[in-house]
Amino acid sequence: MKKSGFLEGTIIATAAIVITKILGMLYVIPFYAMVGVQGSALYAYAYNIYVMFLDISSAGIPSAVSKIIKEYNTLGKMDAKVRAYKLGRKIINFISITVFILLFVFAEGIASLIIGELEGGNTIADVAFVIRCVSFAILVIPFLSVTKGYLQGHNIINISSMSQVIEQVMRILVILGGSFLALNVFHLSLTTSVGIAVFGAFVGGLSAILYILYKMRGHKKELSLDQNLKKDKITNKEIVKKIISYAIPFIIIDIGVSVYHFVDMVLISRTMTALNFDAHTTEFVTSSVATWAPKISMVVNSIAMGLTVSLIPNIVEAFTLKNWKKVESRLNKALQIIFVICIPMVVGIALLSKPIWSIFYGYGDLDLGSSVLSFYIFVALASSTYMVTSSTLQSLNKFKTVYITSLGGYLLNAILDVPFMLICYHLGLEPFIGAVVASITGYLFTILSALFVLKKDHKLAYGETWKMLGKIVVPTVLMILVVLLLEWIIPLNVVSKASCIIYVAIISIIGAIVYLFTAYKMGILGDVFGDSYLRKIVKKLTFGKVTLS
Repeated sequence: MKKSGFLEGTIIATAAIVITKILGMLYVIPFYAMVGVQGSALYAYAYNIYVMFLDISSAGIPSAVSKIIKEYNTLGKMDAKVRAYKLGRKIINFISITVFILLFVFAEGIASLIIGELEGGNTIADVAFVIRCVSFAILVIPFLSVTKGYLQGHNIINISSMSQVIEQVMRILVILGGSFLALNVFHLSLTTSVGIAVFGAFVGGLSAILYILYKMRGHKKELSLDQNLKKDKITNKEIVKKIISYAIPFIIIDIGVSVYHFVDMVLISRTMTALNFDAHTTEFVTSSVATWAPKISMVVNSIAMGLTVSLIPNIVEAFTLKNWKKVESRLNKALQIIFVICIPMVVGIALLSKPIWSIFYGYGDLDLGSSVLSFYIFVALASSTYMVTSSTLQSLNKFKTVYITSLGGYLLNAILDVPFMLICYHLGLEPFIGAVVASITGYLFTILSALFVLKKDHKLAYGETWKMLGKIVVPTVLMILVVLLLEWIIPLNVVSKASCIIYVAIISIIGAIVYLFTAYKMGILGDVFGDSYLRKIVKKLTFGKVTLS
């Protein structure tokens, strides 16, 4: 099994996540067309609840296991490392079964909490049914996650990354194939079709588990699973205590994004109902903010996800050896990668929100849908930065800080959601804009608080990152001007998906070239990725035909 360094591990993990997220973006085009606004809203209700309960059932243990494995590996505690993995599996199996039972039994109560007294759309029985269908995935995904955590703790990123791709492909096959057969061949109800679609999460997870276990079979010695290890003095009680203490802050981080989505979903639905919006508009906006705009923004979040997979074990290793310069370097590098890659992506998607929305979800409710996307995409940038800073805190065992900053952000979002929505409504703006602003405010509180604590307690400096962030303004502004000019010149036919695809492709490619060329000439890309690695990437992407001077 090949081990990966920080930057290489980041590239591998990010590439796999980007592939899975792109697949996750593309399948919604035919799926949304099949099930419509009501079916897509039903899917959104079930999937957001599933993700939140999945984070609870995982209990942060997969990430905690990754951290502990790296720590014990660095200290040469091989027996303790293996026992930590096995104990982690037992704990997570118990929790996932418990959470599955709770979710299955109390599905109707959860459904009632989500839609309240909304009439004319999906019923409580509909929502409860799809929640029960997706709950089966809770039985397999946590086990998959803890196994991937064991591999990542050894810096073996490629197998866990490949399993993500397999999981996503199998899930999408069930979503699209199952929905199509249910609706068009067997003529089943819309609710049943969506139930089959969300059950795809179970099939995908099971497929990924079988792949990982098969790959691990031939590498038991390399992974210290050959049972012939010198016994360590560390007791199982100490390991369990460490797993729990490490897992709690991961719970806070993992459920963070889910909590933001869930709070927004519930409060947007309730507030718009109170403001007398009709059921169609309320469900459309609620599902768009909670699920469909985030589906498109996945490609932005995937950068942060890939970073944290490689960042956590590397920072844990540096922390274990008390190498604070390396900790500072890794954190700054992660923040710089987020800003250099994600800022132009977010701005570009916001500018092209109308044709992008039309490509994915058609031109029905286009103005409202594209408006949701153009604002929500900035939440993706904030949540990506949040993932990196919070993961750094827990890697350094700054658990109290994780609790305070994250919970402060959650509360701020929840408190500001309704007031901001009402303010926007009375100003003649769409109410959902207030919810988006509240989410960004909550994230900013958490991010800035985390960075302040790290600077105060460990003297970490961010000078190079702030300087680089200032430099990004120039290529970003140039890209915006070019995109606006091209939008003015090139005609857009939002009714035709093919026309929208060509339109987005031409403008985004030209905009990206302008941004990358300017950023390269200003030395931004070289500073972040390193000139030698940058040349290597360009050479591979162009099959050796282009070399950087």
